[in-house]
Order: sequence, then C-alpha cells, then structure tokens
Amino acid sequence: MVAALSEKGWAIFPPEPGVAEWARTARDAALKRMAEPARRAVGLACGGTWFVGLDCLPNDADGSVAGVPLDGAARRAAETIAGSLPLHAAQVSVVYPGYPRPRDGEGAAAFRYRQKRDAAHVDGLLPIGPKRQRMLRERHAWLLGLPLSETSAGASPLVVWEGSHHLIRRAFASALDGVDPRNWADVDLTEPYHAARREAFETCDRVPIVTSPGSAVLVHRMALHGVASWDATATAPPEGRMVAYFRPVFPDDTRDDWLTVT
Repeated sequence: MVAALSEKGWAIFPPEPGVAEWARTARDAALKRMAEPARRAVGLACGGTWFVGLDCLPNDADGSVAGVPLDGAARRAAETIAGSLPLHAAQVSVVYPGYPRPRDGEGAAAFRYRQKRDAAHVDGLLPIGPKRQRMLRERHAWLLGLPLSETSAGASPLVVWEGSHHLIRRAFASALDGVDPRNWADVDLTEPYHAARREAFETCDRVPIVTSPGSAVLVHRMALHGVASWDATATAPPEGRMVAYFRPVFPDDTRDDWLTVT
C-alpha cells in the first residue's frame, strides 16, 4: 500500500473490525461535539451544506477516542512515512445534500472553482496576506481519512488527482532549491503551485474515493484533492457524509526530507 501511495498519491485500505469499532465511537463523539451551538455556528459553511469540523473530534494524541484505539493497516502504513507522530484533534468534515452553495465571502470565481474543480488544493499551502500568496505554513506528513457514516458513491466523496503529487513535488523542489528549510514558510509558491495545478487538471485522472466505515484512505501530503458536489441521486443518513481527517505535521522545520520521503 505504501508503494501505491508513492506511485498514485492515494491508497484505500479495506475494512477492519478494529477500525470499524473506532469509527462507531468517533461518530458518536463527533455528533455530540457538533450539537454544541457555538461549535455548530462556527463550523457550518457553504449555506449549511458543509460542516468544516476543524479540531472537532475529542481524540487523544495517539488517536484513541473514549478508550478505543486507532489502529489498523492504514495507520501502520502512515507511520512508515514519518514515524509515529502525535495526532491533533481530528477534523470531522460533514457534507449534506445540496453541497456546494457559496461560502461566506466567496466570490463568483472561487465558487465556480468549488463547483467545477471540487475546491482542489494541497493541504498546508495557505493563502497569506492581502494578495493571498500561497505559502507552505504547515508541513503535513500525510492525510488519513476515516469514514464515519455509510453513504452512496455520489454523496460528495473525496476526490484525488492521481499522480498530481509528482507534479507538485517537482514544482516545490524547484522553488525551494537552495532555501534553508527553516525559511520555506516565507517563500511565495503561488506561481509554481498554480502552474503545477493546471498541469494536474490537464494530465491527471480525477479519482473519486468512495469508502465506508471500517476502511481508510491515505493520501500523499502533496496530492491535489478536494470534495465533489453532492449528486442529486445520492443517499446518506441524516447526519450526512462524515469523515474524520488526521494531518499530523513534521516535528522539525530544519529537515529537508519533507520534499523527498514517500
């Protein structure tokens, strides 16, 4: 599976009983958190069709929730990339029928991009300043997605541009060549990123990643990915399409192997 991640930029891991138990526990814990009025007010976006859910899951640093450990093949594969990293409170991304609607403050061009290109992005590359320059402010090790609800294929799945991580890596390596890793966060990557993104849209297959509770998906940190629009025929439980996402960061900003490891 690590070889598939290196080649394609994503890998699906089949359902496992232990991961399914974790998903059930995480779902219940997430729904309780989401019911908090203050958290719901902050988390709902896109006209109520998306609960962003940053830092929503009350998991421990090892990923366990209410004493149920997060284990399984995907977690073990992730640890071969950058070792055992402490996990942040997971994002619980929840999408509802009708997604997407315009997000508050989102202009017409940005909304078209959300509709037509699934708001495709590379995690950790943040828009900074009034010109929204793209800068590498979070050096993630990997993206681990764990579905918490059972839905049909058209219920706004995660989509990945297969092989796009090779293009992004090449663009970043060129732009950061000769720059001290401690200063990478100050380099404007907008132009090389946009060029690599355009190339990915033209040359890489757009792959919907359809999973169910108990399974997991591991995505390369430089892979271009987004969320598809909700298909009118899609089915989901009342709580919507729920996925927990972990994106731990490299612990040391002096290392340059963020560009080279799988």
